[in-house]
Amino acid sequence: MSNLKLGIVGLPNVGKSTLFNALTGARAPAENYPFCTVDPNVGVVEVPDPRLDLLYERVQPKAKVPTVVSFVDIAGLVKGAAQGEGLGNQFLAHIREVDAIVNVVRCFEDPDVAHVLGSMDPIRDRDIVNVELALADLQTVERRLERVEKTARSGDQEAQQEAVLLRKLQVLLSEGRPARHVRTEGEEEERLLVRLQLLTSKRELYVANIAESDLSSGENRCVRALREAVETAHEPAEVIPLAAGIEAELMQLAPEERLEFLRELGLEEPGLHRLVRAGHRLLGLISFFTHNEKEARAWTIQRGTRAQQAAGEIHTDFARGFIRAETLAWDDFVRAGSMKVAREHGLIRSEGRDYVVQDGDIILFRFNI
Repeated sequence: MSNLKLGIVGLPNVGKSTLFNALTGARAPAENYPFCTVDPNVGVVEVPDPRLDLLYERVQPKAKVPTVVSFVDIAGLVKGAAQGEGLGNQFLAHIREVDAIVNVVRCFEDPDVAHVLGSMDPIRDRDIVNVELALADLQTVERRLERVEKTARSGDQEAQQEAVLLRKLQVLLSEGRPARHVRTEGEEEERLLVRLQLLTSKRELYVANIAESDLSSGENRCVRALREAVETAHEPAEVIPLAAGIEAELMQLAPEERLEFLRELGLEEPGLHRLVRAGHRLLGLISFFTHNEKEARAWTIQRGTRAQQAAGEIHTDFARGFIRAETLAWDDFVRAGSMKVAREHGLIRSEGRDYVVQDGDIILFRFNI
């Protein structure tokens, strides 16, 4: 698939731009006042994958090319954004361009960083953002329904079917619930739902921005409350606790100093690594690997992708002239210790175009044009 894009949203002053700075090493404004992010900042982040590191170490090509994720830092939403409050709909429009949403929720106390609503309440803050997105979608649905109903009255069957879906969405969104909860009937309604490009159709995960003092446990009362709210809403969404300020500090250090700092904090890895991987899990993405004398490279695909489609991610010629995929399972590679030993032991399989690529597969595509 093309580069995965995640949109960072939340109320003002919850740590969105600090998180963005940590993710990308960029210098997005992070001053203590609402709406300091006027245009969305976009940063590209490498997806950490120890498997690619090991492949690179063992096959020793000239370069290592990880897969990447784009993060879009979107200005803080406020209650009434769907009606144009704060900086309003221009920022809601930016969310339409992302694949999934990272909702940053403040779970730290700091008298020096004003909360836009005067107090810390993660459930209220989460609800405000989600309701504003739902209300923006409701406006989209009602405008569309008004046009479709006119066509439906003329007997147009496709318009009639779309009107049924739009009415279901209208009820759901008017209750502040996301469009992804709608029950679709058959592939046609699924197709219509995708075409609407609703904000709340997108999958969502949560970052609980905690204080440094909570890092060792990764929990506090606010994080627990947020988890319970997400579970009660029956959302298949992860809650990732991290301290955005600490993550930003880590990004300023040299790699060896980062490891020492993490050890002092009692952490095995940066929270950002967990966030990036959670984004992949959220959208059902996996990685496969290729290598030659020039590079070892990771590629991102949807789980369930077949070999010929995966070949097309590298180049359309690979898919068009596909012959076979010489495939080595990741665990077999680890046990063999090298590509040479894996080949000698007959661990490299010849797979056809309909083979479903597995996470971690190392593949050499054979093709002819």
